[in-house]
Amino acid sequence: MDMFKNIIFELKIYCMTLLLMAAGNGSRYGKLKQFDELGPNREFLMEFSIYDAINNGFDHIVVVTKNENQIFLRNYLEKRISVSVKLDVLIQKIDDIPLNSTYSGVRNKPWGTAHAVWTARNIIKSPFVIINADDYYGQNAFKGAANFIKNQNNDDCFGLVGYKLKDTLSEHGSVSRGVCTVKNNSLKTIIERTKITKKNETIIDEESGNILDGESTVSMNFWICNPKIFEYTEPYFISFLADSKNHEKNEIYLPFVAQEMMRNGLISVEVINAQSEWFGITYFKDKEIAVNTLENLVKKGKYPAKLWS
Repeated sequence: MDMFKNIIFELKIYCMTLLLMAAGNGSRYGKLKQFDELGPNREFLMEFSIYDAINNGFDHIVVVTKNENQIFLRNYLEKRISVSVKLDVLIQKIDDIPLNSTYSGVRNKPWGTAHAVWTARNIIKSPFVIINADDYYGQNAFKGAANFIKNQNNDDCFGLVGYKLKDTLSEHGSVSRGVCTVKNNSLKTIIERTKITKKNETIIDEESGNILDGESTVSMNFWICNPKIFEYTEPYFISFLADSKNHEKNEIYLPFVAQEMMRNGLISVEVINAQSEWFGITYFKDKEIAVNTLENLVKKGKYPAKLWS
């Protein structure tokens, strides 16, 4: 049976792929939040994104995780996802770097979100969506992404599903957000603000002291790309590794790569209004809101009582 299934997968050309980044440490949350059981039937948060993606025509799921979690996660998802959907669970490895590049010293963690995406360079052959495994993006976000992919004929036009800053904050501490400048639905700049807090009704970037507009569009790492991103990412990764100051702790982030690609005229990025509720679990105290929200979505009929039947 497995051999027959593999032959079918080899012959099939996949239309749309969902890549989930699930290799984080959950340092502020206090545990591996991507594996916390938040749904009414103890589902992981990523299962709702996978469900929404499949319902919108995605037929290939790729999860990038740590070595110690690969077998568990693959077995877990294989029991839930239809055999008609291809599943790959990949390991983000510290020593997976471009040919002829090197790094010195001791490195205790992989190289960031752009590296996580680059990990899938030999697996993904079709347009794909990139998301965090520990965020909830909403059903309309996947509908919008699917429509973008189906109607997009320009390989140099990527997409970004955007959310309003005011809707992405935590009541329990600061958050990091990619604050976007958007003109005529086109992304012009994205600046990573790493310490945004809400005090009373004011949203503040604590590092600069500037007040931020809650209506500003922010990136929650919901990108829509095609396999060209892999060839674009590699030279930036090589340049990053050429500076030994980056070897111990620094990371290569997906928004930084996208910004460089835009600056060099390699891509344009269309911003798509999410038209969906977002929530995440940055801090452990965010868990109660996540659990209650998922329970309410099921009660409203947005999801079946049993996600996988």
